Amino acid sequence: MIKKIYDGDSLLAIIVSNKFDEPGIHFFTPDDFSQQLAYMKHPKGKTIIPHVHNRVPRQVEYTQEVLFIKSGKIRVDFYDMKQQYLESHVLSQHDVILLIKGGHGFEILEDLEMFEIKQGPYVGESDKTRFAAIQTKEIKIK
Repeated sequence: MIKKIYDGDSLLAIIVSNKFDEPGIHFFTPDDFSQQLAYMKHPKGKTIIPHVHNRVPRQVEYTQEVLFIKSGKIRVDFYDMKQQYLESHVLSQHDVILLIKGGHGFEILEDLEMFEIKQGPYVGESDKTRFAAIQTKEIKIK
């Protein structure tokens, strides 16, 4: 239900299947990641103490993004930092992925609705380097 995509020792992505269903709070990311991903399942009547988040200066080196698939299907192609293709995975309704590092490309397999959440501020085209996609015949779905 949880897949971790690696390039050697480098964690590129975490996929949380829509089948994940555990009570309580589950963080999938270590504390030092600039984007945190957690799943929470609480019973009716549970309370969470009100709070505010304090101003804490942070340094973000790479944009990390979370995609929540509302409906449809999408193929995610993973690349290493040298833009070399590694593997692909198919996500469907209610799956979630945290893209941490490396490259990624997408093909929409069914009409798709999804949310993207990432750090800001967005700095336009200087935020990314585009490169050629893998040829369809070379795709390895895992």
